[in-house]
Amino acid sequence: MFVFMNPTARNVAAFRSWRGIRAPWLGTKNVWRLFANTGFIRERTLAAILRLAPADWSPAFAERLYREIAGNGGYITNLAKCTQADARPLPDRVFRAYLHLMHREILLVRPKCIVTFGNQVSSVLLGKPIRVSVYKNAEHETLRIGTHTFPVYPVHYPVGQGQRNMPLAIRRIRNIIRASAS
Repeated sequence: MFVFMNPTARNVAAFRSWRGIRAPWLGTKNVWRLFANTGFIRERTLAAILRLAPADWSPAFAERLYREIAGNGGYITNLAKCTQADARPLPDRVFRAYLHLMHREILLVRPKCIVTFGNQVSSVLLGKPIRVSVYKNAEHETLRIGTHTFPVYPVHYPVGQGQRNMPLAIRRIRNIIRASAS
């Protein structure tokens, strides 16, 4: 399970007119490089994404993309289930307002592991200050929801201003995948 912040207004799934699945990152480009480089989507799928303008995404393409991710063991979600017009950071209180929904989603999905992107999402989900830069290889935290526990791997936020952290995020996710397989 990959947990991001909140949907961007550039995500076509945030448009009222969108009739497809309401899923993160539809109509965007950069984050899909991370998923191609970590084996969750094929290079051919990434090439198709990079050719599409946001308005050219179709509900059928979005469904195929998310089926491919699921087929490779991935699940992508956002901590906050709201969007805004620009990229300014949301205050922690907004994320905390959605935390109970995130917990319910985690219990429904029952992920083998959770990858959180960025200090803010990691800190809110885990309920304590987190600095993703201190986590190496497959180091993780543990999230307890009722009687269930889940390993949580804080990772650098790989898009927007965090684009410069993409190689760090890819390297860490590859380490997490290797550790999970053994």
